[in-house]
Amino acid sequence: MTDTPNPALLPNGLSDGLPPRAEHEAAIGDRLLAVVRGHGYQRVKPPLIEFEESLLSGTGRALVHDTFRVMDPVSQRMMGVRPDFTVQIGRIATSRLHQEPRPLRLCYAGQVLRVRGSQLRPERQFTQVGAELIGADEAITTVADAEVVVMAAEALQTAGVTGATIDLTLPTLPAVLFDTHGVPAAARPALRAALDQKDTAAVRERAPSAALGDLLVGLIRATGPADEALAAMAALDLPPAAAQRHADLAALVARIQAARPDPALTVDPLEGRGFEYYTGFGFSIFAPGARGELARGGRYTAGRGDRVEQATGFTVMMDAVLDAIPAPVPPARVLAPEDADPRLVARLRAEGWVVLDALRPLDDPAAEARRLGCSHGLGADGPVVLG
Repeated sequence: MTDTPNPALLPNGLSDGLPPRAEHEAAIGDRLLAVVRGHGYQRVKPPLIEFEESLLSGTGRALVHDTFRVMDPVSQRMMGVRPDFTVQIGRIATSRLHQEPRPLRLCYAGQVLRVRGSQLRPERQFTQVGAELIGADEAITTVADAEVVVMAAEALQTAGVTGATIDLTLPTLPAVLFDTHGVPAAARPALRAALDQKDTAAVRERAPSAALGDLLVGLIRATGPADEALAAMAALDLPPAAAQRHADLAALVARIQAARPDPALTVDPLEGRGFEYYTGFGFSIFAPGARGELARGGRYTAGRGDRVEQATGFTVMMDAVLDAIPAPVPPARVLAPEDADPRLVARLRAEGWVVLDALRPLDDPAAEARRLGCSHGLGADGPVVLG
């Protein structure tokens, strides 16, 4: 005899969104989008699944191991379920919208699915909300970068997040230093892993020269509040390409601080985990009460082939945001009897009341209202608090 599986049983990392959290997530997502739309960002809606050669090309190559793939029974071609929105937005911008004026400002919201979760975020399906600024002139990249960071902070604050910290990083800096110091390709993964773990002893051991080891350890120790970290970086003997990245980061920090002094800014110059396809700076936003980061973003290359553009964007992880903000206050619910005045019911709903319609005559309206989770009954003149 075969046991019938529990119908509520779902695969690891997947879950049903239930009241009131599902409704709260939708409301907060709308609030975030309202902020970015107020900055001129227009919403797009890419498909949940598309051909893998477009989804996993260009910057999408960094997402290969996160992507579910299936065979399309119609075309007999492999397709991928999006693990992230950014690559899709870049494709839309550089193909369907390539003739639109630049810079192009786009935003989005929807579900993503990943092959596996992480220790901090075991969920494999979750909602992302975000925005991308694509095609800004090279001369104003710092201005564009600052717009995105400041807008992300503003959106999260509007959603109710307090005590946020913005952590800035230079994910391409290790590669610049490896190139300058001639680190062999075979030695780079182990050295990169030591940097990710902030293991200074391993960094010195795996660096091919004492000079590089000292420099990398100095950069690890430069992690901290933005002004202090930038000063510590400036005291190091950075090669010209690395010094330019430091100067660009300093200019970005100054612009962010001038526009929005309230979020704390920190710098971790060598952090690269999760920023694999970024070509410039990267940033993460953290807040008390949340597991991991609330948002992540930075500068990257959108598109592929001969249609590529510089872009800056951010993605908000809605599950983390909900953990960082107060739980919603349930709206007052009213049970309207079967013969209630429809004009009164319509007015109450327009005022923000949740009004449930009784589907049959009630012998005890108050008892039925309590059973359905209502705090009020409905009298001739309006809601009546249940005793």
